[in-house]
Amino acid sequence: MTTAPHSAFAVSAEVADALENGRPVVALESTIIAHGLPRPRNYEAAKEFEQILRDADVTPATIAVLDGVPQIGLDSDGVRRIAEEDLAKASVRDLPMLAAAGASGATTVAATAHLASLAGVRVFATGGLGGVHRGAATSFDESADLSTLAVTPVTVVSAGVKSVLDIAATLERLETLSVPVVGYRTTVFPSFWLTESEYAIDWSVESAAQVAAIMLSQDVLGHGQGIVVANPIPREQQWDPTEHDRVLIEALDAADAAGMHGKAVTPFLLSYIVHASEGRSLEVNLDLARNNVRLAAQIAIEWSALA
Repeated sequence: MTTAPHSAFAVSAEVADALENGRPVVALESTIIAHGLPRPRNYEAAKEFEQILRDADVTPATIAVLDGVPQIGLDSDGVRRIAEEDLAKASVRDLPMLAAAGASGATTVAATAHLASLAGVRVFATGGLGGVHRGAATSFDESADLSTLAVTPVTVVSAGVKSVLDIAATLERLETLSVPVVGYRTTVFPSFWLTESEYAIDWSVESAAQVAAIMLSQDVLGHGQGIVVANPIPREQQWDPTEHDRVLIEALDAADAAGMHGKAVTPFLLSYIVHASEGRSLEVNLDLARNNVRLAAQIAIEWSALA
C-alpha cells in the first residue's frame, strides 16, 4: 500500500498509479458487502463488481477501514475480509474512533464518498443512496449520506434511494443542500428495487459524457458538493411491484415491533425483506448494483478524458 501524508489513509498502488496517470477509477463501498448482502453471495458480489470495472479498463477502488487504517483500494485479502469478518458499520463520524482503536469497519456511502474524495477519486457506484427515514419529523433520523454529499465533490451513481425511506423528504433535503440530482435516461426518480417512484426529476441526461460535463461545470460553479446520478433498474429486472409493496409493509411493521432505530434500521429491513421475498429482492439488488457499476465505469472513462 502507498500511505498518504500523515498516514491518515492508505491508497493501493494500483489506485495510486491510475490516479497519477489520469486513468479512470471508480470507488466502491464496503457496507453493501458487509451489511447489505448475505454470505457467501456478498464475497462473490464484491469480486464481481471489481471485475466489471476491470473488464471496462477502469480501476476499482473498494473502500473500507482495516485495522484502523482507511484503505482506498483493497487487495484480494482485503476484499475477503470485508465479506467474511463482522465489521462495524462506519460513517464519517466513526472514522476517527476506528483509527484510534485500530479497529475495522465497512464504510457507508457517506464514509466511502468522503474517503474517495480525499484520495482524488471522483466517481462512486453504490446500490441505493441513504436518505431521510420515515417518521423523521419526530425522530430526526436522516442519513449522513446527504449532508456529506453537500460538501464532497464525488458523483454517486445509485438506483435512487431504498423504498424503505421517505423518498419525498430525501429529495427535498438534497434540494436544500444544493446537491444536484440527475436522472440517467429518466425524468422519474427510481426507488431502488422499482424502476420508478411517484416523484419527478428536474434534470436528466442521455449519456455518461453529459454527466462528466456536468461534473466539470460543477467544479467551476458549485461550492464543493457532489452529484447524485439516479440510474433506474431496467423495468424488466425490477421487483414485482405488488409483492414489493406487501413485503415492505410487513418489514416496516416488524422493525417497529422489534424496536429498531438509528443505523440498525436499514440492515434489519433489508435482511427481513430478503427472507420475506424468498431471495427475489436480493437478486434485484444485485442486478441494480451491477447496472450502477457499469454506468459509473462509463462516467469515469468520460471524466478521465476531460480532467
